[in-house]
Amino acid sequence: MSKLKEECGIFGIYDWGENSQVAYDTYLALYALQHRGQDSAGIAVNDKGVMKIYKDLGLVPDVFSQQNLEKLGQGQIAIGHARYATTGYLSRENAQPLLINHIKGTLAVAHNGNLTNASELKENLELGGAIFHTTNDTEVISYMITKERLKSSDIETAIENVLYTLRGAYSLVIMSPKKLIAARDPWGFRPLCIGKSDSKIVFASESCALDTIGAKFIRDVKPGEIVVVEKDNIRSIETHCKSKGNMCVFEYIYFARPDSVIEGANVSKARKQAGKYLAIEHPVDADIVMGVPDSGLDAALGYSQYSNIPYDVGYIKNRYIGRTFIQDNQKQRENSVRIKLNVIKEVVKDKRIILVDDSIVRGTTIGRIVNLLREAGAKEVHVRISAPPFISPCYFGTDIDSKENLIACKMSVEEIKNSIGADSLGYLSIENVKRIAQGASCDFCVGCFSGQYPIEAPKDIRKNKFEMPINI
Repeated sequence: MSKLKEECGIFGIYDWGENSQVAYDTYLALYALQHRGQDSAGIAVNDKGVMKIYKDLGLVPDVFSQQNLEKLGQGQIAIGHARYATTGYLSRENAQPLLINHIKGTLAVAHNGNLTNASELKENLELGGAIFHTTNDTEVISYMITKERLKSSDIETAIENVLYTLRGAYSLVIMSPKKLIAARDPWGFRPLCIGKSDSKIVFASESCALDTIGAKFIRDVKPGEIVVVEKDNIRSIETHCKSKGNMCVFEYIYFARPDSVIEGANVSKARKQAGKYLAIEHPVDADIVMGVPDSGLDAALGYSQYSNIPYDVGYIKNRYIGRTFIQDNQKQRENSVRIKLNVIKEVVKDKRIILVDDSIVRGTTIGRIVNLLREAGAKEVHVRISAPPFISPCYFGTDIDSKENLIACKMSVEEIKNSIGADSLGYLSIENVKRIAQGASCDFCVGCFSGQYPIEAPKDIRKNKFEMPINI
């Protein structure tokens, strides 16, 4: 938890053209969504009703060789998933998409988010005879849809009925023998957009994936909307559309790629706006402003532009190292900071530095980053964070399942400042974090900063909530 872990990345494509390459297009899109999930990756392809799937642990390019892609065949429909395990252990069984065979056909599902009533739904299904092979929410959703499909006239009606029972965050791409379907929870916690190119209609967690395959952004899937694609026909079911939604504001602060546009707001611009508000709320005399690569860079630039304090690059990032949280234990995380970041001593020596980062979770990583500047001769280090302090768990898909590891639940701002070795520390206020995504067509969930959520919080929010001891 040195950094928050990503959501998952999902993608779906229907290509009715003669020379469709849906497996390869999905591979490229997942590559663009790699930042959202680095534990496992998978692709399912539908070729005239016959579905093939390949998935494994690892990064997208490690999972999919040219040979593996070729084995998936041509096909007209495909869905893909890049996973971070917000629920369920890291295992190949928990990799997505999930493929379900039932009496009325085959179903493939990929999911981004976290159900708050998954344990209850799973127990009811098991009492009805369901046998689970994974420990993630997605299999619960898959079984719910399958069960409803047995008594529904079509797959979209089954999905529409199931959404009445699901609580929490879910953006879904679903593939049936003839259709590609996307659905989003009525609160719109997680992003999902629609794109089009020639004979293709696509769905993706972020618009950057559309750019990768040359698709044009059309619009976001509305909170609560179900979008059904059957060849070149696209239609919408809005039974569950009730509000403009409550997007997780941390998508703009950290999760999403800077070149993505979510709910009408550019992520890079939102981060610069966060930097501007930081400069307004927490001004300080300094020689240079610098950001922690990569998610702190835009906010640092925004701080610099508003304060007129020069922006400079003080860290060089090793591009061949994954994000810090990938490391399995604390010692590896400690070593990875030095491997990942190196200070340009000539830039920081004898300077008063404003260091901008996106968040502080445990405080260990930012403390080491500050120490690197001290060792390089920085005169002062003033830390500015483009998010408020984390004080509450997240129930909707991120990696905060308790207050136990949150430094802001144990220390005051002054104590955190001393703990990380900074000369001063300033967080962005909750009021202004809601204002960073200018032009966004949604409201925001800031529950991890305020303790107040758009919907009722569940009692059981452990990451591995399905791994319970058996009482005999």
